[in-house]
Amino acid sequence: MKIIVVGAGIVGVSCAIWLQRDGHEVTLVDRAGPAAGTSHGNAGVLAAGAIIPVTTPGLLRRAPGMLIDRDAPLFLKWSYVPKLIPFLRRYLGFANDAHVDHYAAAMSSLLHDTVDQHRSLAQGTQAERYIKDDDYCFGYATRAAFEADAYGWAKRKAAGDVFDVVDGTDHDPAFGAAFHTVVVCKNHGRISDPGAYVAALADHFVSSGGQLRICDVEDVDVRDRVITGIQTSTGEMRADHIVFAMGPWSKAIAHKLGVKVPFESERGYHLEFINPTVMLATPMMVASGKFVLTPMDGRLRAAGVIEFGGLEKVPSREPFEMLRRQVAKLLPDMTCDEVVEWMGHRPAPADSLPLIGANDAMGRSYSAFGHQHVGLTGGPKTGRIIADLIGGRKPNIDLGAFDPMKHATR
Repeated sequence: MKIIVVGAGIVGVSCAIWLQRDGHEVTLVDRAGPAAGTSHGNAGVLAAGAIIPVTTPGLLRRAPGMLIDRDAPLFLKWSYVPKLIPFLRRYLGFANDAHVDHYAAAMSSLLHDTVDQHRSLAQGTQAERYIKDDDYCFGYATRAAFEADAYGWAKRKAAGDVFDVVDGTDHDPAFGAAFHTVVVCKNHGRISDPGAYVAALADHFVSSGGQLRICDVEDVDVRDRVITGIQTSTGEMRADHIVFAMGPWSKAIAHKLGVKVPFESERGYHLEFINPTVMLATPMMVASGKFVLTPMDGRLRAAGVIEFGGLEKVPSREPFEMLRRQVAKLLPDMTCDEVVEWMGHRPAPADSLPLIGANDAMGRSYSAFGHQHVGLTGGPKTGRIIADLIGGRKPNIDLGAFDPMKHATR
């Protein structure tokens, strides 16, 4: 069949490769090219245990204090707040224990085998060399700070995640005595250069006969709520099936297809320290700032932070400065050749659950977006699921929690 995949981040490229391996004629469409957005700038962690949403019980009580604390990881573009209020009402409505359990069960099924999924996707390609088997660690400055996170660790343990709690002062010499307690999560992994990794996968797709078109998707042709084609800046395109994996730019098209998902862009930031004099043994989540320090090829990346501010506004200075302060405190003796700043957009549905599946009963179009903080982790498996659905095979995972039709207007 002829299939169009819109979006060339890790999710879209994964969809394109698995569909191509099924023998379909696949065209990958992107407005800027492979890994031009969040798939370049993420923390690089294959976070199999990332099964706790941001919306945990008590978030509404904690949020105001976080917004006024300059070292907290939550930021707002205040001029954007009027547009944000309807989304925030829905978003905060999911900050309850029942939803955390629902989310954890669903995301465990999607993420638990992420390293194996990446190895299967990259097998026989130049991308293989970027996949590393690494523990993923969480560092706490005090025992009390670790105990304050007991809710999340209990949920992970109940879901079957394996982790060890160790003395932080003996874990990684790079940090000295910065951490009292470190949690070492097993069965995780790391991509040593996320942008180069996704670019290598896209190169493999093209060298295997796939088509890559750089253009804007300006509109979709819809008849009786079923898509019939897309309008791009270079002309009309039609196919037997169209997969939308546009990350945070998916909302407008999803709504046009009748999938009225409550959705926002969650802006993330990173700093890269080029040729640093200090390198870490494994990725470390700094619990106090909710950002990850990840060793990468020739650099150290500090990535994370949540800012609600839409797709159009320029980056804020405050998140960059917060990251600089925190890294300087943790690694006071580190020097480097250069510090590079980056801001990108994560796709954030109100319930934090990605949309994976058909947008209509006929299966003419599919959604594969909304992975929030775990697009890299869940991308390869999402691509395999989409290929299975289009190929008429039943995936060995319950997709109910991810069904785009749960948001469909009737």
